[in-house]
Amino acid sequence: MRNPVWAALPWPFRTAGLSRLFGLTVGAAALALLAGCGKGDKPEVSGKVTSGDKPVAGIVTFVSADGKEFTAPTDADGKYTLTDVPTGPMKVAVKPIPGAGGGGGVPAPAAPKGAPEMPKDMTAAAGVPPPAKYTNPATSGLTYDVTAGKQTHDIKLTP
Repeated sequence: MRNPVWAALPWPFRTAGLSRLFGLTVGAAALALLAGCGKGDKPEVSGKVTSGDKPVAGIVTFVSADGKEFTAPTDADGKYTLTDVPTGPMKVAVKPIPGAGGGGGVPAPAAPKGAPEMPKDMTAAAGVPPPAKYTNPATSGLTYDVTAGKQTHDIKLTP
């Protein structure tokens, strides 16, 4: 004889059984919670690089104790954001962007015929190049201790 309670329940409950469905529901909820754990704990370092009062066009480089480099370019305002960087002490450098004038980079290639003319000095549009003394993480004198979560680290260079 069929149990009338089972007949009144919706389809998933009748075919899978309560214990199986309950186990699947609890398991899915646990996975969802575990997947969300730690999202806010990942380090993310952002800030602004300036030389004097001008934004710097460069590549911010953090070097960990084991020698791994983590880099992020600056935007036109000198702002940068580094993600997926480990926690711990870092040596910091700001390297020139290759092709940007005045920073010791490689000259930009010539534009094709008919293309609009680009500024002769790319740094005029994107900020000033970093002073040479800050381009090597071993000798720049810049350091930062990365911690978990989002953080701001402005880098002020002296010309």
